[in-house]
Amino acid sequence: MDALHAYLEKNKDRFLEELFELLKIPSVSADPAFKDDVFEAAEFVRSRLEEAGAENTEVCPTEGYPIVYGEKMVDESAPTVLVYGHYDVQPADPYELWETPPFEPVIRNGAIYARGSSDDKGQMYMHIKALELMLATDVLKCNVKFMIEGEEEVGSASLGQFVKDNKERLAADVVLISDTALISMEHPSITVGLRGLSYMEVKVTGPNRDLHSGIYGGAVANPANVLSEMIAQLKDDDKRIRIPGFYDRVDELSAEERAAMAEIPFDLEAFKSELGIPDVEGEKGYSTIERTSIRPALDVNGIWGGYTGEGAKTVIPSEASAKISMRLVPHQRSEEISALFEKYIKSIAPPSVRVEVSSLHGGEPVVTPVDSVAYRAASKAMESTFGKKPIPYRSGGSIPIVPMFEELLGLKSILMGFGLDTDAIHSPNEHFGLINFFKGIETIPYFYRYYAEMHGRSK
Repeated sequence: MDALHAYLEKNKDRFLEELFELLKIPSVSADPAFKDDVFEAAEFVRSRLEEAGAENTEVCPTEGYPIVYGEKMVDESAPTVLVYGHYDVQPADPYELWETPPFEPVIRNGAIYARGSSDDKGQMYMHIKALELMLATDVLKCNVKFMIEGEEEVGSASLGQFVKDNKERLAADVVLISDTALISMEHPSITVGLRGLSYMEVKVTGPNRDLHSGIYGGAVANPANVLSEMIAQLKDDDKRIRIPGFYDRVDELSAEERAAMAEIPFDLEAFKSELGIPDVEGEKGYSTIERTSIRPALDVNGIWGGYTGEGAKTVIPSEASAKISMRLVPHQRSEEISALFEKYIKSIAPPSVRVEVSSLHGGEPVVTPVDSVAYRAASKAMESTFGKKPIPYRSGGSIPIVPMFEELLGLKSILMGFGLDTDAIHSPNEHFGLINFFKGIETIPYFYRYYAEMHGRSK
């Protein structure tokens, strides 16, 4: 693999320049104002795949944003890896909180600052550059297929149908994804569990117009007050979720499993310091790591209503709304939890208001095996470049397409991410370490090498 390392060192600056070009494209899938930019990003990814050596590259249309496909088939007897990633990004708002413009990437303190740098353009682009490395140095021993989508940040609405329509084209032995985080650069890890997601919107409506709070205050229900009171009833004093039936399917880990989790390196004081908080909070009886991985959670993601501009305007708002997400654990089901949420939130509403509940999107929790050939190959690959065996780790995030790949393609996924929890994804000043970017490009070829070797021996 010496030639591979030499090629990487020689081309680092170019790889970085190419990533910067991609990061400059504001491919925000949630905002129609950026529609042309999302399509531009798709074509950029396709062209770079082709330049890296992929064949049959295509920007595949869907009912939403396109999916980029490419492949490199080296041997029909070799195992096939399906690489998944996404080129769309979260909205950058609020722009004023960014130290530098979100779509003008800069390097600061050893990291790339830009929207999408870690989630997921930087991590996705590692795979394209790894393909170039392997082909340029003639070390690729697996077949590779790429499926890079543009709707991950809005629920992957078009991906399921695309997969159903292209099952033969997407046939593979395993899915490889880099859209997760390491515990730290000193403690490499592979994600083996993800929480599911149920994402809801609640709208509370009172009077038929905004009212003067002096004339009507105290006599008419204020939707903002009511919504706040309803949200306050979603959890009890122990921070357990009050929705009836919510915990019925929750998978309770054994004492031995929880003891193993307690061995994961975690510095609580550093965690609080990095977030700028005086203390942590969560479900009684569980550690911070457990609360963010093996336990479900409920959070308000946004709340609005009434007057929020400068100065004062004394009104009782006609309506108020909130977006609320619930992170789910095995064996909870997103549709069932969404229905339970809607039933409960409506049941606690007073008769003085009207309540509308919408389910925006959801996904199922997943746990991946640690005894598969693919996992062992990923573990050995990371050990080769980090110098220590990675820790199997359950993440608190959600990637709804992982269980979908298993259902529709019969494929397990390897979640070999290279980001960090401190990368501020979905937040202002998102960043991705230069060392993480290049470490990913270095590690991925080892995965293909070991996977081909182990897969051949397992037959």
